[in-house]
Amino acid sequence: MAKAPRKPKLAVWKFASCDGCQLSLLDCEDELLAVAGAVEIAYFPEATRAVLKGPYDVSLVEGSVTTQHDAERLLEVRRQSRRLITIGACATAGGIQALRNFKDVAEFTSAVYAHPEFIETLATSTPIGAHVEVDYELRGCPIDKHQLLEVLTAYLNGRRPNIPAHSVCVECKARGTVCVLVRGAAACLGPVTHAGCGAICPAYNRGCYGCFGPKETPNPVSLAPRLVDAGMDERALGRVYRTFTPVADAFRKESERHGA
Repeated sequence: MAKAPRKPKLAVWKFASCDGCQLSLLDCEDELLAVAGAVEIAYFPEATRAVLKGPYDVSLVEGSVTTQHDAERLLEVRRQSRRLITIGACATAGGIQALRNFKDVAEFTSAVYAHPEFIETLATSTPIGAHVEVDYELRGCPIDKHQLLEVLTAYLNGRRPNIPAHSVCVECKARGTVCVLVRGAAACLGPVTHAGCGAICPAYNRGCYGCFGPKETPNPVSLAPRLVDAGMDERALGRVYRTFTPVADAFRKESERHGA
């Protein structure tokens, strides 16, 4: 009797993060059943205690590297993974915790912990791609579950993921949201931010905060005068680009240009 074909092994790894992107996978509900039927979930502590040895066909990695232990562990994850996909702002661009990169970590630990001498941490929070080769980056804080399903389906079927590279502005137009920046309702990073969230914030009369990071070929320099007209000063312009993806090159350079 012929053996059933081997299912691809899927592993989900966590580094410094809030778990929100892993929860996006669990939030797929009915679709997750189809994914679970197509793959063998070899490692996913958020969902199961089962642990199967590698190598793994696809590894999803959430979180940034903030300790020496994690930096070493990541090398082993990469060695065991045929395809490594980073998911979320922490894994792709350092995340909110990368705000430490611009201050003195020792000062933080002294203020927060009764015994800071017990804390072992790196001075910076760095994306996964700063340490190992990454096959694909999926943006967001958290990621969009439909985009995640598309990426998984693409890699399981040997094709490139069909993820749009346009800005949040396109999503606003698609859902019929009048531009909050044009009508003066709020400052908005939508023109320079990668699509994927469905333009949720502008739909509720709030400007985009840039949690999906910079779109391909963004032009934040040209956007700056419009943000100033919307009420942002130099300090605010410097800080807004550091909120979710401070390590992302385009956003980092724009924050520095405004003195942050």
